[in-house]
Amino acid sequence: METVEMNSVSLKRPHSEDGVANADEVKRQKISEKSKTENDSGQSTEAVTEQPDKSLLEDTKNEIISNEESEEQEDEELEDSDEDGDPESFADMMKHGLTESDVGITKFVSSHKGFSGILKERYSDFVVHEIGKDGRVSHLDDFTVPVDDEDPSEETFTVLSDEDKQRLEELQLFKNKETSVAIEVVEDTKEKRTVIHQAVKSLFPGLETKTEDRDGKKYIIAYHAAGKKALANPRKHSWPKSRGSYCHFVLYKENKDTMDAINVLSKFLRVKPNIFSYMGTKDKRAITVQEIAVLRITAQRLAHLNKCLMNFKLGNFSYKNHPLKLGELQGNHFTVVLRNITGTDDEVEQAMHSLREIGFINYYGMQRFGTTAVPTYQIGRAILQNNWNEVMDLILKPRPGAEKGYLVKCREEWAKTKDPAAALKKLPVKRCCFIIA
Repeated sequence: METVEMNSVSLKRPHSEDGVANADEVKRQKISEKSKTENDSGQSTEAVTEQPDKSLLEDTKNEIISNEESEEQEDEELEDSDEDGDPESFADMMKHGLTESDVGITKFVSSHKGFSGILKERYSDFVVHEIGKDGRVSHLDDFTVPVDDEDPSEETFTVLSDEDKQRLEELQLFKNKETSVAIEVVEDTKEKRTVIHQAVKSLFPGLETKTEDRDGKKYIIAYHAAGKKALANPRKHSWPKSRGSYCHFVLYKENKDTMDAINVLSKFLRVKPNIFSYMGTKDKRAITVQEIAVLRITAQRLAHLNKCLMNFKLGNFSYKNHPLKLGELQGNHFTVVLRNITGTDDEVEQAMHSLREIGFINYYGMQRFGTTAVPTYQIGRAILQNNWNEVMDLILKPRPGAEKGYLVKCREEWAKTKDPAAALKKLPVKRCCFIIA
């Protein structure tokens, strides 16, 4: 069971210029009074007119209520609708957003009137700090790199030209037609050659290098050491035995979910995404701070990304002997901004007092009930009742909207024959799976 903690509350009313938005957009995003105290209600009533400083998250610590919930719902228009309507009426309902009453969320912990406002009007209105299993809240407040004599010099990251990097990347990813890449050593000194060797091996895992004389000139030759498997296995022999195999760091990101962020980091580091690990995924439409671990990538190399990535910052580096695992976190600390508050100061204060002292019923967020023409909660209810015929009917029921041709044919076949084998034949083999009940 998750808990709610009140740090501080401000009852400052929002500035009038925030309410000039289009009336239909405001209506779509408003949270009804009825849903005020339900599941995703960790809120601050402080309205801001500027986005938070992107490099100093601490500026958002005022006027917050922290709780330990999973990612919260996107803004939805709340309109009444028939719970047991046909697929068409449900699809129409989904155009505007389900209401809590549509899915049986009707009870509250208090009876006060409440107030309404706009949640997550901007992605910067929702700030998430991860809470580790030791209870420590993740903050990005240290950009220093651990000192290590075996780390490559800063020159390693600049000695290769953009053209050289492009050729090496194509070699690493097996996209070039050659078996090696030759880089001419303009300043032929041992020190210069050493730096180029280090740069290739550090920036392009899986490649080896050697020095060759060609027509009286020195060249560094880069080539694959262990075939395609080298890409999935970062260099082991060059990693100091005294250093932990995993570099842990705090990742600050804006308006991007965790997997998208991992893919971006992988692309710039030229490694596979599966060498990263984390304790939980975070919202896209938000500013989030969380801990990430990566296998055998130096803190120096990670810190270099701060110079070339937008809306990302990496810091608080440390080396450890273990990766991170999903679910290891204790929770998340949310800083939420509500805009265009419609209630009076008394109503706001009463609602905040109730939230702080009594808490709220920890319902599932509305985003958990699906967005398709067949409501997922109805399918779940049929599964719990072991009513598998109804489960199949709901999943394969014809539904409006654009769908893949094979899905349309599969649904039509099921509606006509109720023959699972015949319906299965309408699906391509790669789209099929076995369900054991």
